[in-house]
Amino acid sequence: MKHYTYIPTGVCSVRIDYDIEDGKIFNVKYERGCNGNLKAIGALVEGMEVKDVIKKLRGIECGIKGTSCSDQLAQSLEQIVEWLYGKTKIGK
Repeated sequence: MKHYTYIPTGVCSVRIDYDIEDGKIFNVKYERGCNGNLKAIGALVEGMEVKDVIKKLRGIECGIKGTSCSDQLAQSLEQIVEWLYGKTKIGK
């Protein structure tokens, strides 16, 4: 299992930690932000395929921010997919 840390931008959360194993995401933890909602995101995506998390969460916005904590998780995962496998063809 490989651990990742991401520093989101444009949202209340200041850090996202998670693990990836065999293409699935585990142990998603946010630092700061809307505690209950962010725990729910972690619980809902636990054990999901990374590509499915990206498809579901990419593009979700919070107010007028143009992004959200869930979108930031998806962007982080996209970066990892691109880094590991080259260009992503996952789409929204």
